[in-house]
Amino acid sequence: METQEIFEKVIEIIKEYVKEPERLENVSMDTTIIQDLKVNSARLVDIIINSEDAFDIEIDDDDADEIKTVGDAVKVVERKLCVTQ
Repeated sequence: METQEIFEKVIEIIKEYVKEPERLENVSMDTTIIQDLKVNSARLVDIIINSEDAFDIEIDDDDADEIKTVGDAVKVVERKLCVTQ
């Protein structure tokens, strides 16, 4: 799976938890999930769980702690997909 595909799928997952859709207009790999998109930390856990289901991977606590930006989420998914293939 290409990075752009993973990025788009991650955005689809995150979109459900963003209360202000206009915040998604200029989303990039550097966009912070909590600060820029205003997703609370409890919802970040939901995003991680949904990502595990969507990509059929397991994200452990250490990897989850790394996720601050959209790009971090994409990198964790890429790394996990490489391990499972």
